[in-house]
Amino acid sequence: MSDRLFIHLGGDMVVRAKEVIAILSRDVQESSNLTSAYLQQEKKRKKSVVISEDFIKSIVITDHVVYYSPVSSGTLKKRAVATSDLDLQLEEKH
Repeated sequence: MSDRLFIHLGGDMVVRAKEVIAILSRDVQESSNLTSAYLQQEKKRKKSVVISEDFIKSIVITDHVVYYSPVSSGTLKKRAVATSDLDLQLEEKH
């Protein structure tokens, strides 16, 4: 994936699309002990950024940071797919 493409996570936060490892619904954290344990481990290993204290809908895991986003995981996944599609189109032109 190109270094030029980004995904808007909400607020003023954007990340490079190629850095995104996973996009999770916040509900997954509460419904799965395994996922909850993994996220706790990631919080200890990586920096955590809460984009909006009032409203957390999704969790985005990147190479170095865990983001708690007010944007739904479905919307973020659509943005990631759109970014991926755009990247493919750019590669085809070169």
